[in-house]
Amino acid sequence: MLKTGILNPHVLDLLARIRHTNTLVIADRGFPFWPEIETVDLSLVDDVPTVFQVLNAVRAQCVIGKAWMAKEFLPANNKRTQTRYVTALKGTTLSFEPHVNFKKRVPHAIGLIRTGDTTQYGNIILESA
Repeated sequence: MLKTGILNPHVLDLLARIRHTNTLVIADRGFPFWPEIETVDLSLVDDVPTVFQVLNAVRAQCVIGKAWMAKEFLPANNKRTQTRYVTALKGTTLSFEPHVNFKKRVPHAIGLIRTGDTTQYGNIILESA
């Protein structure tokens, strides 16, 4: 029985299949459904869990080299929220791009973890190192 770290078997299975340069999407509650990729839905109620919480859990289990977020995240959120995300992604190459371009990356991901997050444009694509 697992005692620490990620306990959800579906998330663990998804993470175990990610290899060098594969990507994983961590998305908010309103992110579109992508039938082409596996989705693990963790959403329960608003902001449970958050993208930020899932990101921290995934970072503890995986080595992330790059990350992408929508550039719309910056004007849509206050400095405190921005700093929280940037700090959580410290050590990775973080790029902000138009949301339209961000969504073009999604079908190439190994999978998507959907959260209950309500942070505007708080979605993240992570690339394994």
